[in-house]
Amino acid sequence: MDYILQILGPMLDGTVVTLQIFFVTIIMSLPLGLLLALGRISRFKLLNSGISIYIWIFRGTPLMLQLLFVYFGLPFIPVIGEVLTLTDFQAAILAFVLNYAAYFAEIFRAGIQSIDRGQYEGARALGMTYSQLMRRIILPQVIKRVLPPLSNETITLVKDTSLIYVLAMNDLLRTTKALVQRDFTMTPFIVAGIFYLIMTLILTYGFQKLEKRYAIYDE
Repeated sequence: MDYILQILGPMLDGTVVTLQIFFVTIIMSLPLGLLLALGRISRFKLLNSGISIYIWIFRGTPLMLQLLFVYFGLPFIPVIGEVLTLTDFQAAILAFVLNYAAYFAEIFRAGIQSIDRGQYEGARALGMTYSQLMRRIILPQVIKRVLPPLSNETITLVKDTSLIYVLAMNDLLRTTKALVQRDFTMTPFIVAGIFYLIMTLILTYGFQKLEKRYAIYDE
């Protein structure tokens, strides 16, 4: 118990870094994913095709590869490398946001396209603009329908934050590994596992409450 109390300090510091990556990614990737979804279903072929390629690339390549490319590869690209200098935290955020926005975009797209076409036609018959249709009728229903897959992706994000160790950031996993190598004990791994379980438990509970709240409208 004394040893656990000793390692709690550095492990909590690592958890703070993990949570920073998590919250910034969620705050930025959710609205970006929604915008990408709207562009993905638009009638503008060039926009639709460009977003489709973007989603294909970021869903089809490993997140770790994207992290390494953003941090180590971008500086070698002409012009971009000269004007763009990223810290390890900024590189991690950019890679995570671009990656998760692609996944969220497909979730939102599926949710939007699951709405009956008659609702679109009825709204247009009432004289609603596209923005009014989306804001007042479509998106409230979409949010309810996409909560389960959003919950899964959000929980996955908590675990994926451990990938930032490749950028030598002192997140929870990297701190844990350093403690294990220093003290020759598996206890930090167990404590880290408990930390991750607590974080995912809180998220699971939060999404369950949201699902129950939106389920009221089905009664």
